[in-house]
Amino acid sequence: MSFAGDFLYGSYEALLSNEIKDKPVPSHVAIIMDGNRRFARKRGLAKYYGHFMGADTTEKVLDWSFDLGIKQLTVYAFSTENFARSPEEKDRLFELIGIKFDEICTDERTHTRRMRVRVVGNIDLLPPGLKSSARRAEEITKNYDGVYLNVALAYGGRQELVDATRLMAQKIKNHELSLDDINEKVISKNLYPSGCSIPYVDLIIRTGGDERISNFLPWQANGNECAAYFCAPFWPDFRRIDFLRAIRTYQTREHERQKNTVMRIVKLLSYYGKVEVEDVIRISRKSITIPKDEVINILHELANHNVVMQNMIKW
Repeated sequence: MSFAGDFLYGSYEALLSNEIKDKPVPSHVAIIMDGNRRFARKRGLAKYYGHFMGADTTEKVLDWSFDLGIKQLTVYAFSTENFARSPEEKDRLFELIGIKFDEICTDERTHTRRMRVRVVGNIDLLPPGLKSSARRAEEITKNYDGVYLNVALAYGGRQELVDATRLMAQKIKNHELSLDDINEKVISKNLYPSGCSIPYVDLIIRTGGDERISNFLPWQANGNECAAYFCAPFWPDFRRIDFLRAIRTYQTREHERQKNTVMRIVKLLSYYGKVEVEDVIRISRKSITIPKDEVINILHELANHNVVMQNMIKW
């Protein structure tokens, strides 16, 4: 990149950082890291090179997430469909993932950040060496609660729901669970990883140009109406500005959701003849997680763009 290109990139990155800094960031970001093989193919190199460069990008995203205050990051490292790949590619990829787990265990940042590592998927399908490395990373970080890195390995969304159903059925058979007790909370507790399932997703990012979720976290994503950000760069080309754009997409969608909720509350109260600001604030904060100041900002926004709404609100 030229000096002018570096300058423009830096300026745009600073602009994006400034735009998102005073707004809420997603608690849980999930990423479909697509395009490693196409990245390598485009350069006439072996597939392993793409996976190797992609692993570097994953490490950078971990740093960016921590800097922004994101609590949970889930990365789609290996799906159940990926088992259909050639033995050579799988072996090299499993070796690389195992090395990264080992590095996490000794990386000073892991312990400074109190980062807990959890594997999401059917770990029994993995080769012994990778399974051992994954278990070791989980064991070493099991008491941490600063931030969470969830690594989806041998993962398929439909299979997760099947396995959760089987687990609950076994518990019912063993009289550990009653059929009448099954609800959304119980189902969530029986998803991967069993006993400490990951929370609902706020934002899904997919690189590589495809606009689909690919059987990734269907329960955790669909149940939360999460935002989705699809972008063209292959995973190794994914930059901080791409990540910041994704966060901005989440913030824009979240603001629209909050605004629609506040607007409905204003209209509902107007049926009773008056719309007191304090009532709007109180009801809004019961309905959604939103600071008082943000409710007031939304009310001003609604009033400035709608004369009828402006006349409804009693300041």
